[in-house]
Amino acid sequence: MAAKMELAPLRPWDDFYPGTDRFAKPDFGDLTKWNNRVISNLLYYQTNYFAVAVVVFVIVGFLNPFGMFLGGAVVTLVFMGSVWAGENTATIKNFKKKNPTLFVIGVMATSYFLLSLCGGVMVFIFGITFPLLLILIHASLRLRNMKNRMENKIEGAGLKKTPMGVIMDLLDQQEEKINKIQDFIEGKLKE
Repeated sequence: MAAKMELAPLRPWDDFYPGTDRFAKPDFGDLTKWNNRVISNLLYYQTNYFAVAVVVFVIVGFLNPFGMFLGGAVVTLVFMGSVWAGENTATIKNFKKKNPTLFVIGVMATSYFLLSLCGGVMVFIFGITFPLLLILIHASLRLRNMKNRMENKIEGAGLKKTPMGVIMDLLDQQEEKINKIQDFIEGKLKE
């Protein structure tokens, strides 16, 4: 039976951030251990991370609302244009063949327009990437606790599914957790 999708709870602030004893530099020599720490923290604090990302995005948007709106519009239009061009390559080739001068003028005008809007795009991109950087730093430095590990074991076993768990599945990061769950349970049974 598949687990029903549920949101992870918002973790208390004193669990999420304060306390220097709860943070440590990751062992860069042991990438597996560092990866496990990041994945565990992404799963455990996923709602907190989402809240942080929204707050930073809103603050950046508040500081430069026109740039944020303009950047979002440009990124959306470029994405939609890319999708359209990918689905209509024959139309584009036909237009380019029949009207080469008009096609070149259109490409140049579009390029100039997008470059002139680059400041807004940078604001928008910063509003997205800065929260991701903060999340990666926190997930890398935050030490896992027993509650964190148990919650992740439950999700890894498929008893519970969260949005971050689905993303981790898509990135093939959960399979090795199942083996760890088995090792964990066997270790607890021996104790």
